[in-house]
Amino acid sequence: MKKYEGLFILNTAGKEEGVKEAIDKITAEFTEAGAKVETVQKMDKKSFVRVASKKHTSGFYVNMIFEAKPESITILLKRFSLNEEVFRVLFSILPPAAPAKLAVA
Repeated sequence: MKKYEGLFILNTAGKEEGVKEAIDKITAEFTEAGAKVETVQKMDKKSFVRVASKKHTSGFYVNMIFEAKPESITILLKRFSLNEEVFRVLFSILPPAAPAKLAVA
């Protein structure tokens, strides 16, 4: 399993209180695909610099760190493309953590 970072922009137009439920649904999708979510960082709603359509002028950003098999990523991307609450999603592979250096006295 590899460690990934996922950045989600949620479509919360007119339903600010639905962010928690959307995050729970996304986490359930990860679990269903065999991935293990380590951390969820809920960020604020931000206005887009470039507005693609007047319907989507801002979105709620969520960052997730998770472990998954590489073949699970394509399944997850397909599922999230069908989810109306997910406006955009981006996955990137996290580099392996460097071992901590010990202080030499």
